[in-house]
Amino acid sequence: MSELGATKQFWLLKTEPDAYSFADLERDGRTIWDGVANNAALKHMRAMQPGDEALIYHTGDERCAVGLAQIVSAPYPDPQADDQKLVVVEVMPLHALATPVTLAAIKADDFFADFALVRQSRLSVVPVSPVQWQRLLDMAR
Repeated sequence: MSELGATKQFWLLKTEPDAYSFADLERDGRTIWDGVANNAALKHMRAMQPGDEALIYHTGDERCAVGLAQIVSAPYPDPQADDQKLVVVEVMPLHALATPVTLAAIKADDFFADFALVRQSRLSVVPVSPVQWQRLLDMAR
């Protein structure tokens, strides 16, 4: 788990683009990342710290990472929920990826065999190791 001053961590945050897309995040400039209810995904959210970075991944028909964002708040209880276990973080956009990285491309690369996006495909928040992060950024160039 991350502590203040610890090494930056990397994440992948899934969103249904019809509900909230990376373009919406760019337009808004900052948003509360909410709607996460799965216990494993919530555990990941609780580990996030300001300065961490995230790939924004469009689900549905797109199934690809489309942009980079930065975590800009520590996790805190979801102000819209009546359940203290539900947490949110605030994120801001950094930039769109030059080339979206598709799920098909990720699955086709044996390097990602142990990547949580592939192994636990239903999770809406997954950690990305530094080497996976770099490989994904390289694929986006």
